[in-house]
Amino acid sequence: MSEIRDHGPDRSAAIVSEAHAATVADVLATLGTTSAGLSEAEAERRLRRFGPNTIAARPRASALRIALHQFQSPVIYLLLAAGALALYFGETEEAIAIGAVLCLNALIATVTELRAARSVEALRALGTHAARVRRGGETRVVDAERLTPGDIVLVEAGDAVAADLRLIEAHRLGADESTLTGESALVEKATAPVATDARLADRPSMLFKGTTVIRGSGVGVVVAVGLDTEVGRITRLVEEAASETSPLERRLARLSGQLIWITLALAAMIAAVGIASGKNALLMVEAAIALAVAAIPEGLPIVATLALARGMLRLARHNALVDRLSAVETLGATTVILTDKTGTLTENRMAVRRIWPPAEAPGGVDLSGEGGRQKLVEVAVLCNGAALDPDPGSGDPMELALLRLGRSEGIEREALLERSPLAAVHAFETETRMMATVHRLPDGCFLYAVKGAPEAVLAHCGAIEKQPGAGPAGDDWRQCVQGEIERLGHEGLRLLACARKIAPRADANPFEDLTFLGLIGLEDPPRADVPPAVAACRSAGIKVVMVTGDHAVTARAIARRVGLGDGAAGVIEGRNLARLIARDPDAVPNADVFARVNPAEKLALVKAYQGRGEIVAMTGDGVNDAPALRQADIGVAMGLRGTDVARQAADMILLDDAFPTIVRAVHEGRVIFGNIQRFIVYLLSCNLSEVLVVGLATLSTLPLPILPLQILYLNLVTDVFPAFALAMGNGDGGVMRHGPRDPRQPIVGRAQWWTIAGESMALAAGTIGAMLWAMALDFPAAAVTTTTFLTLAFGQLWHVFNMRGRRAHPLYNEVTRNRWVWRSLIVCTVLLVVPCHWPPFARVLGLVQPGAAQWTIVAAMSLAPLVLLQLIGIIASGRVVAGRARSGRPQSPDEP
Repeated sequence: MSEIRDHGPDRSAAIVSEAHAATVADVLATLGTTSAGLSEAEAERRLRRFGPNTIAARPRASALRIALHQFQSPVIYLLLAAGALALYFGETEEAIAIGAVLCLNALIATVTELRAARSVEALRALGTHAARVRRGGETRVVDAERLTPGDIVLVEAGDAVAADLRLIEAHRLGADESTLTGESALVEKATAPVATDARLADRPSMLFKGTTVIRGSGVGVVVAVGLDTEVGRITRLVEEAASETSPLERRLARLSGQLIWITLALAAMIAAVGIASGKNALLMVEAAIALAVAAIPEGLPIVATLALARGMLRLARHNALVDRLSAVETLGATTVILTDKTGTLTENRMAVRRIWPPAEAPGGVDLSGEGGRQKLVEVAVLCNGAALDPDPGSGDPMELALLRLGRSEGIEREALLERSPLAAVHAFETETRMMATVHRLPDGCFLYAVKGAPEAVLAHCGAIEKQPGAGPAGDDWRQCVQGEIERLGHEGLRLLACARKIAPRADANPFEDLTFLGLIGLEDPPRADVPPAVAACRSAGIKVVMVTGDHAVTARAIARRVGLGDGAAGVIEGRNLARLIARDPDAVPNADVFARVNPAEKLALVKAYQGRGEIVAMTGDGVNDAPALRQADIGVAMGLRGTDVARQAADMILLDDAFPTIVRAVHEGRVIFGNIQRFIVYLLSCNLSEVLVVGLATLSTLPLPILPLQILYLNLVTDVFPAFALAMGNGDGGVMRHGPRDPRQPIVGRAQWWTIAGESMALAAGTIGAMLWAMALDFPAAAVTTTTFLTLAFGQLWHVFNMRGRRAHPLYNEVTRNRWVWRSLIVCTVLLVVPCHWPPFARVLGLVQPGAAQWTIVAAMSLAPLVLLQLIGIIASGRVVAGRARSGRPQSPDEP
């Protein structure tokens, strides 16, 4: 065993390595302490040397940092450059308008994310309670932050463990370590050392910071504090885990890069051609600015932000809180869900699933069956140290489950004790692996009620209870019982055996000459709503994988019951995981269950899936889940049963802890992505039509058809409102009946670009036609510009109806059913008509009041592209229907 290690003034902890494998005497000697504890002076000296027993939580981002993050986008950079260029050439109005757009987008995003942010310091809170210690032979209470290596700490049922302790005394001591290891069952504690390579869940000689003492009492010596505790190590893993950018952010960045290069190329080409043809250089620079403004969809950041914010609000109404806007869409891209078992797939409480009295058939009976098992249940209720009341009860989770079993069958412990008062208790010991209680019977004899590990109880039984009474325990019955133990064990149940005897005295050996009563199988049962949710994930093409710290047999049984792996789940243990990932990364996803996995292995598993291009959602509720939650593309924490540590590391919190809420969130994420893709196609086709109008006019002998400030105003009006209306769509019913999209697929693919090109040419043709028509009627220059502006504006408004699915009905579809679309059209019409009739506004935009002839041109030429594109869509729709009919493959009516 190594010596105590000082990590210097920059570290707040010390640790004795491998304390779980060393004897108590060696640990005390290494720490320079005794069972009487440190003196106050020595404790203060060590506190100064090693620092306080605290864990600093990751600081939350400030409002300023969140606001600055909203400007970290290529589209934003390009808009800033356009604004600076406009300001340089004296186009003050354009510069102010661009700045207003940027500030509005940043304000919306910042306010939304701040409202969702959680200002908690969960890890620090784990060390703020008090602890009972021995100092100089006297017991006193000190703040947990002041614990130091070598302190002797006293614990009892209900205490939260304040530091990592090596036990030196244990009296029927049991702890709940589910938040740290993932195991839901109570962990029996003892003082004997264990193997050096024992995993965290297999160290009964230790108590760990952040866990809870459920029963009994004990004394331990502090061997690690602060960041050197097991919780502290997990904290460092959380800090090391990278916070991944979301798929939407990556796609928008890629699209922004494409727009930047297209914009720069077009602007440079048109400016160069114009100057080379002898046109005024200043005019060409102004045209280049107009092109830059036209090409960039100013409404894209705003609409994307509003769409995601609405998704956050809808998810919140369905018990899912999201603290990052882009995380909403990430859910829709999810390809793999790595889920914890305890508290996520299961209820995180023990329950009796099977009982087997020997009088019944070897197959056992379920809880609703009738049989000779009353004595079995009575002994399970009597040999018990827990209490159901006050609700929900306190004590060992297994013993609480036995009491609930008794209550369900009308057997209450209080009533039994009235008839058979308690005379003595023989507490559970790890050496015997049994517990016994002694009860005085009305006839003066004593009933010994015994429960414990099946092998231990069976070895001390000389008879078996069967109808109509007890019989000798021959080899045949022993083999039968042993076979039942093995069968129930393979079901993943935790087994208890019960036995009893009647003796004339209360001081007899409680574990001799027992009569075997039967077996009780317990488990942490699956949540009832999980199997349908897993099936829904499968139909949506999402792989669900269990990642747990529990035993492989238990994990496999739960996986089978919730439907993982089609009833034949493959299991890989954590100790083999690192070697498997290093040797063959492609083999990792073939498993449905990863058992006995520690936090570092969970983190490695998430990275392995991400390395294969998967979009990973990780669910969990324990401290041990926090690093993987932070590394995952979307971390999902449980709100009711989850620890603060897990909630702080996650991107989304389930307020109802319901796994189906994840399915709802995935549905919402897919709808949001479809809406975003739909309004991006709308925005780009509108903006490209503006580029074509300006570019064609610049390269020809035509005057500039629309001014830069008019383009910016047009983008603010016709981009933002109709696009936002498209973003408010509810999707179609088949969104969860197909697999997730390819994570590598761009947000705008080749097919969408061809659609954008065709639609923009139709809009540009209508606008140029209106301009030529107005010029043919000898309208003044301002009237021609006004006609062109209004034609392009209303053409873009009507263009929203071209965003229906290819097979959707032309008049009744997702777009026409969307009441937000009609509201946006009314608002935009007002915003387009008012500036033409309000002189101050008209003067700024360079507009004049249109007459009847101008409105006639605007109406005809703005509706022409809609009619043309709808006819093309109807023809294409007929071909699609015929093709689907020949192939026999169904398609959603609203499929884009």
